[in-house]
Amino acid sequence: MVNQPEVRDFLMSRREKVTPEQAGLPSHGNRRVKGLRRNEVAAIAGVSVEYYTRLERGNLQGVSDSVLESVSLALRMDETERSHLYDLARAANSSPVRSRRRPARPTIPAAVERLVDGMPGLPAFVQNNRFDVLHANALGRALFSEMYEDRSCRDNTVRFVFLSPAARRFYLEWDRVARTAVGALRVEAGRSPYDVELSNLIGELSTRSDTFRVLWGANDVGVFRDGTKGIRHPVVGELQLDHAALALPDANGLSVTVYSAPAGSPSEDGLKMLASWAADAAETADTDAPNGSAAR
Repeated sequence: MVNQPEVRDFLMSRREKVTPEQAGLPSHGNRRVKGLRRNEVAAIAGVSVEYYTRLERGNLQGVSDSVLESVSLALRMDETERSHLYDLARAANSSPVRSRRRPARPTIPAAVERLVDGMPGLPAFVQNNRFDVLHANALGRALFSEMYEDRSCRDNTVRFVFLSPAARRFYLEWDRVARTAVGALRVEAGRSPYDVELSNLIGELSTRSDTFRVLWGANDVGVFRDGTKGIRHPVVGELQLDHAALALPDANGLSVTVYSAPAGSPSEDGLKMLASWAADAAETADTDAPNGSAAR
């Protein structure tokens, strides 16, 4: 079972987070474990201690949806955690042959590229499930100019968060962004345990970033949700940008992310300044290119 350690660590970490008081149980005497005991989880979930122990040792083969639901309720999982548990169970009952494997670089539909490029006033880009930026419009590249300039990032927003020194200044709430990025990667790892490129990315980040390694060890899950993100751009200064992500149906994990600012706000003015700066930079690059050809 390829995801047995992932299952074990996830269930143990969730059990350790639930106190007896939260579960409606008396808490008397010295407890040698954090959170609930296995027998307490088993009793709340309505399964035998032996069966729950088997699950927590990482064996989800043949487990029913009703048991998964009972365990998720006993461990007081939120919707993201519950979905992750179901993903882990699906992976445990599949094989590399039967699993749908995503191509390393899926093809972006031409209509989607036109859509992204057709929003010149809004930073927009297309990402895959590993958070590689596969296509961005001019303003999107300008907004994340520091990521593109740092070759270690390889056009990947999670590498930018953890491997680029510029990221801690760029994101006004870097800690929150970092936790969300790790949680989102763990969700993807649960969905795609046979994705070699995803496993390589997680291994690389674990090796090169102490912060990533600590956050990964917490076994927390999360998803990128629509909201507002504070950014400090090196050219135009601080921006408060609303961001929305749209998953593309039947597109091998591709999604479109768009940033915007309320009309008349200082951040909208900042985006206009950024667009002007990007246009000037592109014109300069074209002028400096050999024989007047467009610079790549």
